[in-house]
Order: sequence, then structure tokens, then C-alpha cells
Amino acid sequence: MRDAINKQDLYESVKTLVETDAPHIHLNQHKLYTLFSIGFQYLLYQSTKNPGAYVLRIEDSHLAEKIYRKAKDESTRKFLQSLLIPRKLKYGKSMFYLDFFHLGTWNMTKDIPKEKLKGALIVKNTTKRPMNELVEAGSEEEVLFEGLPENYFLTSLTEFVPRTLTISFEDEFEDLEIVRFPFIKKEAEKTVSGVTLSNELDWDKI
Repeated sequence: MRDAINKQDLYESVKTLVETDAPHIHLNQHKLYTLFSIGFQYLLYQSTKNPGAYVLRIEDSHLAEKIYRKAKDESTRKFLQSLLIPRKLKYGKSMFYLDFFHLGTWNMTKDIPKEKLKGALIVKNTTKRPMNELVEAGSEEEVLFEGLPENYFLTSLTEFVPRTLTISFEDEFEDLEIVRFPFIKKEAEKTVSGVTLSNELDWDKI
């Protein structure tokens, strides 16, 4: 893959997560597919050291399919592709589960004994109200979703999963420690006549 993550960058990034003491981590940089490869490889590593149940909670199935095609390392893409249909896959002595932000997909993960849950990777796209924007207006589901606590897709896991990684760009969450990777450069923000300029430019001096 032409733009695959450099193996050394992947190793150093996973190492950074291993050495981070905070139980709940927020990866808030703009490279979603790169961050997913890092977060997933971290979970794979943890699953060999601390066997148990690991949850991947991705906003919706469409995003999950995009990630499996565009994740930045081959092993992550292959694993997620194998996980998409059964949404449950054994890896060594651990079990990986896939669900989405819709409560109807939590049938497997909600029944996992809490003591067996060891980690989770949560991936939020750019949707402002990710758990109910696709719910039909006036339906019973709408009433249910409106009554849920804010960020329930996240807090329903952080309440009892000892280690979570949340990938979400430009969002803020309480009680999550932000971790950034230096090899991911800041996204350029300004464009003039079709030319994108770096954030490092001082516009007041131009």
C-alpha cells in the first residue's frame, strides 16, 4: 500500500500507548485510518499480554467497511475484514467483538461478563449526534435514543472497561487523556487560489 504507515512509526506509536498510564485515551488527530491501525495493533498486543474480551465500537457499518479498506497496515485490514460479518473473532486466547453506535448491535457485547472485558477501541466519525441522527423521526427508537446520556456510545464502555482508546477528531471528552503522535503533522487549514498553505505560516506577516 503506497501510503502505508511506516513500521517504525507504528512500533513507536504502539509503544507510546503501552507506556501511557491513563486508562482512557483520546486520539484526536486528523488521520483516522492511521490512528485506527495504531489503536488496533495496540489492542492486538494487549490481547496477547492480557487475554480476555476486546471490543471494537465503530460509528456505523459504512465507516467500518471504509476502515477495513483504508487502514494503514495490511494485518489490520485483514483482521477487520474477517471480523465484519461474524462480528466476533477469536485471536489467540482472546475474543474480539465488533459493534456500532446503534443499540441494536450490542446484543453480543452487552452479555460479556464485565470481568472478562479488557479493552475497547471506539471510533467516532464527524456526526454531531452519532447515536440518533439516523433514527426515524417519531419512532419508538427516537424516544429511546433521546433519553440516553450524552456520549453513551463511549461512557457505556468507559464505565467498566479498564482500558479504552477513542478516535475522534476535534471532539472533547471528559476524563480522557489526549495522546498525539509526532509523526502525524498538523492538517493544513488555509487555501489560496487552490494552493494549500501550512499552519506554520504567520498570516500577519504576509
